[in-house]
Amino acid sequence: MAGLICGFVGLGLIGGSIARALKKSVPDARIVAYDVNREALLLAEKEGVADITASAIDGSFSDCDYLFLCAPVQRNDSNLAAVKKVMKTDCLLTDVGSVKTAIHEAVREAGLEGRFVGGHPMAGSERIGFANSRASLLENAYYILTPTDSVPDQKVEDYRNLVAAMGAIPLILDYGKHDYVTAAISHLPHVIAASLVNLVRDSDSEDGIMKMVAAGGFKDITRIASSSALMWQQICLSNTSNISSLLWDYIQALTDFRQRIDARDEGALYELFDRARIYRDSFISASSGPIKRSFRIAVDIDDKAGALARIVALLASKSLSIKNIGITHNRESDDGVLKVEFYEEASMTAAVELLTAEGYQAEVRA
Repeated sequence: MAGLICGFVGLGLIGGSIARALKKSVPDARIVAYDVNREALLLAEKEGVADITASAIDGSFSDCDYLFLCAPVQRNDSNLAAVKKVMKTDCLLTDVGSVKTAIHEAVREAGLEGRFVGGHPMAGSERIGFANSRASLLENAYYILTPTDSVPDQKVEDYRNLVAAMGAIPLILDYGKHDYVTAAISHLPHVIAASLVNLVRDSDSEDGIMKMVAAGGFKDITRIASSSALMWQQICLSNTSNISSLLWDYIQALTDFRQRIDARDEGALYELFDRARIYRDSFISASSGPIKRSFRIAVDIDDKAGALARIVALLASKSLSIKNIGITHNRESDDGVLKVEFYEEASMTAAVELLTAEGYQAEVRA
């Protein structure tokens, strides 16, 4: 990978995170970047992420070994036409979109099938833009690759190794299968979350009591409703048939659930909840998966001055780095009022042992 040159058309959250991960894993890699947002490019230069910033898709990209299309999908047609004019013959072209059929069709029409491997890093954040990008965003996240049949096997293997070097977990899939899988475990959940939030908004009283008391369970399953409306509009328009098919199946499942509730069918209701619990718990033991694992604990603490500070001090005394921390004021779903998230499993386990030894009730939370 020595002397690697990578180009980025679009340097937002995902493009920026990949560029940072490349700089971290391949220190001598050179990054060429273009984005319509000049401020993002200036920040990338200032922070040492971009070595060259371009004002257009031009000859600055002619020496790239890899070229990442990271701009919004609606710009792919014009961007493909531009990169085709400047990329060298052995450059590998890839993208980061969460829907693959459209880009594969566009690449085929552009005559670039022999140089394209679709890419989808299954990582993200409610925050957008280069300023929020970070190399750790890719760590232990599945990074799906969808090569065309025309790309040489060695090219695919080289790209696979590069993805692994960035800390992600490469997974090779047919692009059609990819779109069905992501419709189920990524796209449909966003539709459901948005629908549920809108239902509560429309059902709430004038004094907003539902919004006021919305607690752990509701916030957990609707967190992703805070994502970009434009992005999810485009995804629904790009992966329409798969999302619609799975949404219909989900509507049928909800109808069955409602019928069981109306019938007060104790056995069937228990089975529906228990089957879901068993399958959902099977995600927890995996290092990564459809729902990326988080390393969180719940700690029951007294509501008094200094209680939070003492927890943080104890963790700091053992050099346990905290990724996120928050207080749950409504104990709707469990007793732990303090939620602490760590970067790795070892820190999470050590924190539970430490706090338990100090007399706290602390346990792992999925």
